[in-house]
Amino acid sequence: MELFTYYRSTSSYRVRIALALKQLEFQSLPVNLLKGEQRAEHYLALNPQGRVPMLKADSGELLVQSPAIIEYLEEVYPQPALLPHDPVQRARARGVAALIGCDIHPLHNVSVLNLLRETGQDEDAVNRWIAHWISQGLEAVERLIGDEGFCFGAQPGLADVYLIPQVYAARRFNVDLGGYPRILRVVRLAEEHPAFVLAHPSRQPDTPAAG
Repeated sequence: MELFTYYRSTSSYRVRIALALKQLEFQSLPVNLLKGEQRAEHYLALNPQGRVPMLKADSGELLVQSPAIIEYLEEVYPQPALLPHDPVQRARARGVAALIGCDIHPLHNVSVLNLLRETGQDEDAVNRWIAHWISQGLEAVERLIGDEGFCFGAQPGLADVYLIPQVYAARRFNVDLGGYPRILRVVRLAEEHPAFVLAHPSRQPDTPAAG
């Protein structure tokens, strides 16, 4: 498989975690969003939306949007499972994933932030926007996840795949996480888990060298 990715794209980060948890080998094909490579003609011919991630499956099919890619991986490579067997627990995990993927992340996507700037908002206003929506979303996540282990048990699953990249984004934007002890517990566990370590933005082939 080949993954078109960008090291600090939170949606790409999700897919990398899912691939690592399932111990699937893939080749990273970095797309530099800062240089506008996602808008290059050859890339738009593959992905008309011009975004990452995009997965080229072993079959050669091109798949876009991280939720669809992760669902594909869960269906084609069911073990280890990212979702529990119980339908209610599956729905709870999907609920947290959707809260993050649909309600938090889109509101601090770079395209949204750039539009705010283009409409005259200064950086203080943009940062208040970011902090408001991330904080509001994480407050809900904090109340929805469990008291022990990862989000919903001893093993990481779909909710964790979404939560850890969102926390990375929150820290990038200097959002205070001190009021979320359950979330910080999950973060500490992920920091020791090989799959999450492997998928971290600091470990990617397109990560800029420290300087």
